[in-house]
Amino acid sequence: MLLWALLMGVSATALGQLGDSPLDEDADFDLRDFNLDVAPRRLPRQVKTLLTKETKPHIQELSVKTTIISRYAFTAVYCAMLNRHSAAADGVFQFQIPAGAYVSNFTMIIGGRVYQSEVRPKEKRVKQEKGKPRNQESGDTSPEAEVELFRMQVSIPGRNRAVFLLTYEQLLLRRLGRYEHVTSLRPLQLVSRLSLDVTVVDHSPITDLEVLPLRNGRSNGANGPSAAKAPGSPVRPEPPITTAVKQEKNVYRITFSPNIIQQAKITTNGLLGDFVIRYDVQRDMGIGDIQVLNGHFVHYFAPKDLPVVPKNVVFVIDTSASMMGTKIRQTKDALFTILRDLRPEDHFNFISFSNKIKVWQPNRLVPVTPLTVRDAKKFILTLVPNGGTNIDGAIGAGSSLLRGYLSGPDSSPNSVSLIIFLTDGRPTVGETQSVAILGNARSAVQEKFCIFSIGIGNDVDYRLLERMALENCGMMRRIHEEADAGAMLKGFYDEIGTPLLSDIRINYTENSVQYVTQHLFTNYFNGSEIVVAGKLANRSAESLHVQVTASNSDKSIVLETDVPLRRRQVETEERVREATAATAAGAKAPGSGSGGSQGLDNVLGSIEDFVERVWGFLSVKEELRSRLSSQTSKEREEHIHQATNLSLTYNFLTPLTNLLVERPVALADGSMAPAPTVTPQPRETGSPDNDLPGDTRDRRPQKPDERPSGQTSPLSNRIGQVEKRPAKKTITISKTSADGDPHFVVDFPLSKLTVCFNINGDAGHVLRLVSDHRSSGVTVNGKLIGAPAPPGSHKQQRTYFSTITLVVDRPRRAYIEVTPKKVILDGRDRMVLPCHSTAAVDSGAVSLAVVGKSNVTVTVGGNISFVILLHQYKNPAPYQRDHLGFYIANSRGLSPSCHGLLGQFLHEDVGLAERPAQGDGKPSRVLKVKGRSVPVVPKSRRIYSGTQNVDCWFAKNNAAKLIEGRYEDYVVPHMFDTGDWPHGTNRV
Repeated sequence: MLLWALLMGVSATALGQLGDSPLDEDADFDLRDFNLDVAPRRLPRQVKTLLTKETKPHIQELSVKTTIISRYAFTAVYCAMLNRHSAAADGVFQFQIPAGAYVSNFTMIIGGRVYQSEVRPKEKRVKQEKGKPRNQESGDTSPEAEVELFRMQVSIPGRNRAVFLLTYEQLLLRRLGRYEHVTSLRPLQLVSRLSLDVTVVDHSPITDLEVLPLRNGRSNGANGPSAAKAPGSPVRPEPPITTAVKQEKNVYRITFSPNIIQQAKITTNGLLGDFVIRYDVQRDMGIGDIQVLNGHFVHYFAPKDLPVVPKNVVFVIDTSASMMGTKIRQTKDALFTILRDLRPEDHFNFISFSNKIKVWQPNRLVPVTPLTVRDAKKFILTLVPNGGTNIDGAIGAGSSLLRGYLSGPDSSPNSVSLIIFLTDGRPTVGETQSVAILGNARSAVQEKFCIFSIGIGNDVDYRLLERMALENCGMMRRIHEEADAGAMLKGFYDEIGTPLLSDIRINYTENSVQYVTQHLFTNYFNGSEIVVAGKLANRSAESLHVQVTASNSDKSIVLETDVPLRRRQVETEERVREATAATAAGAKAPGSGSGGSQGLDNVLGSIEDFVERVWGFLSVKEELRSRLSSQTSKEREEHIHQATNLSLTYNFLTPLTNLLVERPVALADGSMAPAPTVTPQPRETGSPDNDLPGDTRDRRPQKPDERPSGQTSPLSNRIGQVEKRPAKKTITISKTSADGDPHFVVDFPLSKLTVCFNINGDAGHVLRLVSDHRSSGVTVNGKLIGAPAPPGSHKQQRTYFSTITLVVDRPRRAYIEVTPKKVILDGRDRMVLPCHSTAAVDSGAVSLAVVGKSNVTVTVGGNISFVILLHQYKNPAPYQRDHLGFYIANSRGLSPSCHGLLGQFLHEDVGLAERPAQGDGKPSRVLKVKGRSVPVVPKSRRIYSGTQNVDCWFAKNNAAKLIEGRYEDYVVPHMFDTGDWPHGTNRV
């Protein structure tokens, strides 16, 4: 169980509470088994009865912790479950996550064993008759788009506990001027200790933060009732009991921790509901908010105070027989409300369709006047559901109306045109093939306007509606069967009813950015937000020129500015520090539960790279949308390939990947045996992706013989090889190192000489330190991070190593990534070790030992070893950054052809010669390296955290002539690059 503490950062107290040893078999079955946070004698009789009659494992603790940094949310869910009975029992961990979120990790600890998940590409499904995928479970195409159900069922040994840890990420969307974060609290039983902790940090000042009452309806949407606001705001309806909102500067912390009695007062079935937080940030008419971190940027653009653009809208409403009753009544009510919200400069029309197509005002769009609104209401009142569903004819009729109006004399050149299309069924009349309907829609629209589609109920072809919207610059919304269709329709219209800009193009300095996500947008609606992310091609650039061009009503708008990159980097780093501090404090705060620190290191590590993860998140979404709208199979396969690679890079569970984890089996003696690897979601209740309705995720168990060839058992099978109490081994200190600013030291034992030099690199650059990929299979890269120089320094900026990565290619490929906070060992499986704890892992060819808050030693094949020092500051000065030092402890296994800034000297011999006196009359020294003469001067260096002094010969001018080639030859594209020096790249 100590292993669990090492992996997850569990406190000693928590370790005692959730030890892996079985409970006392002779203990009485009483309420002490539940580890209640209230005295058992104070429990109401009804609650005692519910607890004592529970037959399934009891959830002792459910802790949900979210950090939202600049609108990107990281959530860690911790669940501790107790089997009170003597026989093994099935425990079910399930948690609803937002449909637009991506799971990024899942871990189980059962019977003292750790079961770590792994994201793998999804195999292509074999289609059977009628094109249905084999083994597709019923319910996978459920239209409930709000959430997905993550579910894992395992056998828990008698009188024992299981722990589940789930993390997921999402980008909050701005709708109607607010961001909304929803946490589902539906554990299906009363929980002994329940806690929710949400930290909100943003670069811009946070405004109007409010907590709503618990929401049990499925789809209250963005127009739901308001609730209690942050301190100092007007009084609102009360938030959930025990909710507290604390603010310190621009950091908000929201907590919710009802005890078991308070939970029972809300509900006794464990279905508490959705905990909803809404807020916005201050913004202006400018270029928007751009944040820069570690070579990536994210650009939030949401201008305000702009005049409204006139719109031309055609409402196409399904009146087939299936709309009878509540659906048509709610739709009519919504249309009456929408009519009141149309502006005088707008033009509109209505079309109803079933078997037949009915146009309210044939061959024209009418202006908004009291008379036309009155007549439109009469038309709506006459709608009577009957007949089938002619989707193709309806879209054609609506398109024809809009095209005719736009080509006439009354059309405003800068107005926004759109079709709002609503249906509750599949095509049954006219053209019924989706491919033909989509082709006809494209031909009819001709890129002159957009289609916004709404699907109601369970019988809708959501893939058809989604593709129709995507291919015609629109959006799609789902309304489930029991929802208030009228409120949903009105809410959707409110989102798109106030266009402010059209034809938006966001450009950045040419050749300064690469891999930019979508930057061309047809429309911008009031209350929404445009988000663009990308990579910086030139990380050392001082500024980034940003230009936004768009149309607004009767004029074109050009916004442009120069963004100071270094200053934005510093500001973003400050937000990261605030988020990190707040997250760490929340985990240790009273009432956070023993799961307060669970997943903390994973979350903190992700926060440090949140801008890059925003880029990865958006890139995956974009590739998946492009896949749906692809016109050719080749184009589709390319988008699938890109989306899959990105999903694997960022460990995202997406429609193209599976999350695989061993499911343990309890043996008769109470021990645990591994079962075949399975997906932890045998069934989901929501759509696989908010942008991808109808694209179901395959949750089939993966049989052992379905593993890729050459793959053996996962690391979790060998988890026992992690030492419970790894000793602090004596480390062989080598002078050959790169540490500090960074200062390089090279030892030449044969010559009995030590040489030192500096490398003045740029923040964000990745430097090749050791390159022996072809021979020993080992490559070491280091990433530089920048910091301002101390007062009085001759330098403008200091650089340190923020990350060291090792790629090992033999006997099988493995990756080790070290930062001051964590170590990631990634091979056949993925393991994350916090640097503040001591641990050791031996996976055969590669072994890894962490001495908490001190160093990390990596040994490859027994004859190659590296020591990485951890330099951390409790209260860093502005010019200090947590960083790493890299030392080569054993190089016997590295070949003579080894290269890199350090590797090129490992098998070399050098000589020292005296150069004749120059103008000052003093002789000088030169170093002879491979026939080159390098002027050097004597110097003293401190290494290994300042505990040793080294006398060395210092080569000036950024190691000119000492190193082979130029500095630029050692800058590689990414952290896991293994290309040969000085050209060529082996992409990982």
